[in-house]
Amino acid sequence: MVSRMTALKRWCARLALLAGLPSLAHAATFAQGADVSWVDQQESAGYKFYSSAGVATDPFVLLKNIGVNAIRLRVWVNPSGGWNNGADVLYKAKRAAAQGQRIMIDFHYSDSWADPGQQTKPAAWSSHSYSQLQTDVYQHTYDTLNYLKTNGITVEWVQVGNEINSGMLWPEGSTSNFSNLAGLINSGYNAVKAVYPSALVVLHLANGYDNAVFRWFFDGVKTAGAKWDVIGMSHYPPAASWSTYNTNISTNMADMVSRYGKPVVVAEVGMDWQQSATAKSMLADLITRIKARGSNGLGVFYWEPQAYPGWQGYTMGALDSSGKFTQALDPY
Repeated sequence: MVSRMTALKRWCARLALLAGLPSLAHAATFAQGADVSWVDQQESAGYKFYSSAGVATDPFVLLKNIGVNAIRLRVWVNPSGGWNNGADVLYKAKRAAAQGQRIMIDFHYSDSWADPGQQTKPAAWSSHSYSQLQTDVYQHTYDTLNYLKTNGITVEWVQVGNEINSGMLWPEGSTSNFSNLAGLINSGYNAVKAVYPSALVVLHLANGYDNAVFRWFFDGVKTAGAKWDVIGMSHYPPAASWSTYNTNISTNMADMVSRYGKPVVVAEVGMDWQQSATAKSMLADLITRIKARGSNGLGVFYWEPQAYPGWQGYTMGALDSSGKFTQALDPY
């Protein structure tokens, strides 16, 4: 006989499915994630992905078999070639959803890469006033998420900005004016909640080991009235000193949970593909440290593990030159 608790979970899951919301079972599951935003661009260039037996296989299936239960996808506004625009993101999101993988959407609010060294406004927004930029952020966020939702995609987490240590949409949204930055963040936050009320909004910074920077940033946006649900971190420790970096990010995670009352997620992690044994040890230790935060440690996302060595200059994936996944993801 089905227990009351099991029946309740099934009932809640059914309601969540109908509403386009994460189920209770999903919400309680630690995210063993991967950002695979390059995957179809690689496929279009002729790259294939192989099982350990050498059989060409859908990379989403390979990742699922390794233990990847969540996928992160970046969004650009009007990107060259269309990569990472709304239609491209939907294509990858459908492939992830087909494998039962949960989805994080990462808004860069740019036509290309956004990170601490570059937060360039989309060309179409370049002459807009601050007030117009607030509307731009809301509309772009809303339209993209609504497009995904109306096409059957459930989104569990949404990043409002990518590695925004220095702010976003420069110069108006730089950290030289936390009030402006908070206004842009809140435009994104409100748009997320308008489409997916239960999705968690992530504010994501680089250098997760740097507690001083995290305190400075989150104190600043909190004082300015910014809204967020989760603190996201990037983590790319050097192979020779990963243990020290893991200790430091662990200390920072504990402080963020205590100081702001928000859960944490490692939204990006990686290490040189040739250091796969070291990467495996690092990731296993990192997962233990995130899980030590209990329900406040939401998960970890390896950044582009399916990237062939040297693809677009990137060497910190988890794929060898024969197109097979290395041992780096074994902790999943």
